[in-house]
Amino acid sequence: MEDFSYRLPTHFVFGHGSERGTGRLVAHYSGTKVLVLFGGGSVERSGLLARVLDSLDRALLDHVELKGVKPNPLLSTVYEGISLVRDERVDFILALGGGSVIDTAKAIAAGARYPGDVWDFYGGDRTPDRALPIGCVLTIAASGSEASPDSVITQDGSMLKRETSSSVLLPTFSILNPELTETLPAYQTACGITDMYSHLLERYVSRSSAVEVSDRMIEGLMLAIVDEASPVAEDPRDYDARANLMWAATMAHCGIAGVDRKHDWASHDIEYALSSRYGVAHGAGLAIVIPAVLTYYLDVEAAAVPRLAQLARRVWGVDEADDMTAARAGVEAQRAFFVSLGMPTTLEAVGGKLEDIPELAHETCHAGGRSGTVGGYLPLDEHAVARIFSLMLL
Repeated sequence: MEDFSYRLPTHFVFGHGSERGTGRLVAHYSGTKVLVLFGGGSVERSGLLARVLDSLDRALLDHVELKGVKPNPLLSTVYEGISLVRDERVDFILALGGGSVIDTAKAIAAGARYPGDVWDFYGGDRTPDRALPIGCVLTIAASGSEASPDSVITQDGSMLKRETSSSVLLPTFSILNPELTETLPAYQTACGITDMYSHLLERYVSRSSAVEVSDRMIEGLMLAIVDEASPVAEDPRDYDARANLMWAATMAHCGIAGVDRKHDWASHDIEYALSSRYGVAHGAGLAIVIPAVLTYYLDVEAAAVPRLAQLARRVWGVDEADDMTAARAGVEAQRAFFVSLGMPTTLEAVGGKLEDIPELAHETCHAGGRSGTVGGYLPLDEHAVARIFSLMLL
């Protein structure tokens, strides 16, 4: 087990109608003028925006709005938000949406308190040390950004997708009402399920030893996610299934399940190249990448075999005595799960081709100041990443 120090200061408010208390929470945490940030028209059509604005009005809080955050959120939107915050003297940022909106809110919060270019935190080697406070009203169970210090932003033009992480980016509060996820399209729900599962897997693939407590935490969360996927597909308004998925997504990425161990994150680093080039949703891209990464590990790293065999037996019900046989069956069980969700599992499914692989591998390992390797479990160089991309082909 690794040494650790763990603190999660985010205040979570979970349950029916919880967004109606947004204004009271902002005021409690000393907000006086709020930037309300959201994406498309669904927040307006559902009535969520109206309910939140009414809550702010009742708390006697001023606000300004910024609409139009896209999936794989763009740096240009961050710049627009920073200018608005400075011009309007905003002191609190409120994100209504999922990971893209929350990540944008974090970038704006950091950039508003920084005299330089906020991209320094993503494309360079700086880490935010100050930020405006952030609140979230979550509308999709997926990224876990409502409970994490991470933010991922895409640079316009180059379409480089890069991440920063700092404790100052942890939301002050996060409101989680599963009812807000009941009208999501099935594909978005499925992408979210894949994303939350991936956050657990990236922690599970680890060289740390004697981590039985977090192994069992991760396995339990994985089992809950798999168990709730079918009820949500059958009845999108199943509140209990939605609630369990929403809390699982938060628990998967709040840090508690991996605080005592080293992590991997190779699948995420590789997927960023897919979403940058093909515009694929992050969860869908991960469904393509994960089986290929795990297969590569089994091909080249003996230590991966017992770890992935344990996952196969404990989570996927594989009953094989031989570790390699069990581990490979577990990879196929994960692939089948993604297929059952309606996720793509090949490069061709998102428009990728064999001839794209050299550029994809180079971008993964070198673009945006990377050192030439990715991944925490194995240092994957350009050659290894190209091999992994080739495993995504039909």
